[in-house]
Amino acid sequence: MIRSANTPATDGKTERNLITPHGLKALKEEYRHLWAVERPKTVEAVWRAAQNGDRSENGDYLYNKKRLREIDRRVRFLLKRIDCAEVIDPSRQTNRSQVFFGATVTFVNERDEEKTVTILGKDEADMATGSISWQSPVARALMKAGIGDTVTVRTPAGISTLEVLSIAYPRPDGSSEEA
Repeated sequence: MIRSANTPATDGKTERNLITPHGLKALKEEYRHLWAVERPKTVEAVWRAAQNGDRSENGDYLYNKKRLREIDRRVRFLLKRIDCAEVIDPSRQTNRSQVFFGATVTFVNERDEEKTVTILGKDEADMATGSISWQSPVARALMKAGIGDTVTVRTPAGISTLEVLSIAYPRPDGSSEEA
């Protein structure tokens, strides 16, 4: 099977869910909160609203039933993501001179714009904090690159050239170590 660099390998199986220990903890905490706190409150609200009579015109009942469906949908999603999680601890990376999962990479593009990103799991990606998914085009292009290497990446804006300036991994004590 020939696959492009931007196509995830699924081969009929569940998509790989690489995640850091911190990311898995966050998913489990969200699941716990929804299941133990939000869902019981919403079930109680549905029950109270149902006691008020005609459910078809009861806005409180309809809203809380919809909220309950949303909670249940999110719980199912979280359980699937937790079940297929492959936990990778970036602090245990031995080859710190190349970019792998969990690396914080500083690079410069052809417009001399310097950016720093941390390559994390899909569930942890958040551009506002500089975290990108390991499946993103930029992360795929940076994988296995070393300091000083130039890589090209195809983005919606066109082809970009990135030069790796620094690579850092977290240490087991929580601090960061640059290569």
